[in-house]
Amino acid sequence: MNSNTTTTQIAYPLIGVAILIAIWGAYCWLFNVPEVVLPSPGQVAIAFVDSFGVLMREGWVTLVETVLGFALAMAVGLPLAVAIANSRPLNLMFYPLLVALQSVPKVALAPIVLVWLGTGLESKLAIVWLVAFFPIIIDTAAGLRSTPRELIQLAHSLKASPWQIFYKVQFPAALPFVLTGAKVAITLAVIGAVIGEFMGSSSGLGYLLLSATSQLNTPLAFAALFALSFLGLGVYAVVELVEIAIARWLPPRATGH
Repeated sequence: MNSNTTTTQIAYPLIGVAILIAIWGAYCWLFNVPEVVLPSPGQVAIAFVDSFGVLMREGWVTLVETVLGFALAMAVGLPLAVAIANSRPLNLMFYPLLVALQSVPKVALAPIVLVWLGTGLESKLAIVWLVAFFPIIIDTAAGLRSTPRELIQLAHSLKASPWQIFYKVQFPAALPFVLTGAKVAITLAVIGAVIGEFMGSSSGLGYLLLSATSQLNTPLAFAALFALSFLGLGVYAVVELVEIAIARWLPPRATGH
């Protein structure tokens, strides 16, 4: 990827954001919208700066919940995906069930999780895990099953062990799918953390957002929303950096070359 392409990919989103902010500010000014209904960009910026320390403190709580829950989803989802992809009985038994469970709204499960685990960190991790787990296991299993049959047959003809076939053939072929699932999962993990904080918490950006809206402090609520957006972009960028770091092990079609 050359420098011109990188500059374009950064510049165009920034221009789009600037246009949206300009429209937002113009709407608030032209129609004299009350601050409690829709604060102007300037009011949100002031609230963000004034509450920066609070946003950082609460954002750290949400970040920890997001990262730990995502790591748990990866730790559980990857081995299960390998087992399902390499075992026809397990695939027939559990893959349709996983697809069905993925369609269940996780917000509906959050109150049950809170009853089981309380309002501490455990319940937040469980909700993040529930949200992030399914993209990881489904994408990874799909990637493992899409390994070209010719490569597996070639590995068998060379007397490769099952572990060697997985490590040398299946997993490298599935790695782009794993990264795709991880990108989806890490953004959903932020949503899961906020859902958990909405349901029952005394800290985190989700709690701060609820607290601000209950006090009709709409600028602070919008500042918390922007902080959540920055947090989501940050964790997504980390996954992107991991993809760049391991680009040499990815198939050419997955690296954009």
